Amino acid sequence: MSEAYERERQNNSRLDELASKVTSLRDVTINIYDNARDHEIIDNSNEVFANFTTGLKQSAGRITRMAATGSKGQTMKLAGMIVGGVIVLYLLWGIFF
Repeated sequence: MSEAYERERQNNSRLDELASKVTSLRDVTINIYDNARDHEIIDNSNEVFANFTTGLKQSAGRITRMAATGSKGQTMKLAGMIVGGVIVLYLLWGIFF
């Protein structure tokens, strides 16, 4: 009877060791998945900012061409809209943050 008890105790001990290893492996797998997801988010953010930069450069080029070919009144109107937009963004920033 003592031998069967000893084997049962050894089996339980090995089962606990195996469960610990499986838990560790699961934690490592979850960390790898989270890290990969974080890198995907960073890559997507980089792509969005690159597209934003390209669009901003194109818009600035168009505004520069328009200001160069337009009359003084149109240029002042454009400058007023830009200043007004910055003020509105500043006020919104103050309200929400």
